[in-house]
Amino acid sequence: MVHAFIMVKTAAGESERLLDPIRKLSRVTEGHVVAGDYDIIAEVESEEVYEVLKTASSGIQGLEGVTDTKTYISMEE
Repeated sequence: MVHAFIMVKTAAGESERLLDPIRKLSRVTEGHVVAGDYDIIAEVESEEVYEVLKTASSGIQGLEGVTDTKTYISMEE
């Protein structure tokens, strides 16, 4: 199992609107609006790393209002 965190940067004022669509993506297990360099953290679980990257690129980056993402793969089992 691959466990990852996708940091999401949004356009000004868009984080609250984007939280629900991100949470509804099939591999996203949790999503939180946060303060800091990024606006949302999405927690993702999948069988393959490719599925995490697809969630970031096609799922999250495909949403209008998302300006940037950064993906971190957990090294813990």
